Amino acid sequence: MKVFRLDDLDAERAANQGAYLRFLKERTMSAGLYALKAGENDPQQPHGQDEVYLVVSGRAAITVGEETTTVARGSVVYVPAGTAHRFHHITEDLRVVVVFSPPEP
Repeated sequence: MKVFRLDDLDAERAANQGAYLRFLKERTMSAGLYALKAGENDPQQPHGQDEVYLVVSGRAAITVGEETTTVARGSVVYVPAGTAHRFHHITEDLRVVVVFSPPEP
């Protein structure tokens, strides 16, 4: 078993001065914490893996392909591999747990 505490992960991510912290990489999947400040731009490019986002705090819009929706704490979004996507109109600091399958390189 591996157990992670969100506040500890967020502190480690901030200490490394990055928006993303990968905290788990296994044979068939990986997971990370992604954080963007209110008003910040999301520079993501399409990934080669399927993704699931779980919003743990904040508010924003997300566009996946041609579809756009708003997300907040508790929202779960699936993004198919290779699909353009990004968070935008971030009105409250956003923290998102990201699961990739297969694992990100």
